[in-house]
Amino acid sequence: MSDLLTQLETLQHEAQSALTTTQTREESEAWYRDYLGRQGKMTAVLRGLGQLSKEERPMVGQAANVIKNVLETALQERQALLEQEEITRTLSAEGIDVTLPGRAQQVGKLHPTTVAMHEMIDILVQMGFQVYDAPEVETDDYNFGLLNFLPGHPAREMQDTFFTTTPDVILRTHTSPGQIHAMREFAPEPIRVILPGKCWRNEDVTARSEMMFYQVEGLAVGHNITFSDLKGVLLNFANKMYGEGRRIRFRKSYFPFTEPSVEVDVDCIFCNSKGCRICKYQGWLELLGAGMVHPTVLKNGGYDPAIFSGFAFGMGIERQAMQKRTIDDIRYFYENDARFLERVS
Repeated sequence: MSDLLTQLETLQHEAQSALTTTQTREESEAWYRDYLGRQGKMTAVLRGLGQLSKEERPMVGQAANVIKNVLETALQERQALLEQEEITRTLSAEGIDVTLPGRAQQVGKLHPTTVAMHEMIDILVQMGFQVYDAPEVETDDYNFGLLNFLPGHPAREMQDTFFTTTPDVILRTHTSPGQIHAMREFAPEPIRVILPGKCWRNEDVTARSEMMFYQVEGLAVGHNITFSDLKGVLLNFANKMYGEGRRIRFRKSYFPFTEPSVEVDVDCIFCNSKGCRICKYQGWLELLGAGMVHPTVLKNGGYDPAIFSGFAFGMGIERQAMQKRTIDDIRYFYENDARFLERVS
């Protein structure tokens, strides 16, 4: 028994001395394998336990456990010291060179939708329109009824609606109800307003449609306003938004709140109307929907349609951004992909 205890004490001193010479974590792990591992020197010494009596084995085993614990504690301390030394060396090697230029700060950018909205608003404000803020949550009456969408009218099916738990309270499906708010606030004075904001429709999300999107509504009401005034505003907008020399065309359409109603296209800026993938080889890009304000809507807004006339138009902000920046999927706008946001902002 005394021989084994002596061997263990000798092994302890040898191991502690060897541990102090390790300079890296890898060397300390190799030290553990050499002395405390399954094939290490401690295991080799303890093979002699079989030659001892039953009374002697526990005493030697207990002494071996004490030595093993001492060595494992010493290993942990040594590895912690080596780790700290490594950090110190790294920091010293990466010392700050005050002669180098500072790192450029990465700053946030406006969202592409916000950029496009500001651009569109700036153009229309230059033409004398003022921004009017309208509610995003509306009653059925403001969203449909006062805009000449009669109950049960098939035109309501064009805009699948999100309803709330409060009867007749909905998320607006377009910015057009803001027309009624603005007219009722300013009537009988002439007005020229734009109404930017969010809209919601219960639609399948595809490359061309989203459930939540942004629109800019335009409304002008006054004396002797004609369709030619509408055409002039839209042509000026197209030239400012897409570059000088633009052409626009009108296609007859139907909206309950305008009469006559039109869809308006702008000649493709990417192919000069020759036909390309962006314009689907038609030579034209869809710009917006527009028309002369329906007499019923004028009356609901507080204006006498025998004295006043007006025009209105509405356009999707993401659609304008997609066409101007050749973005082929509206879903990119709200996926929070930093690569996309960095590219188009």
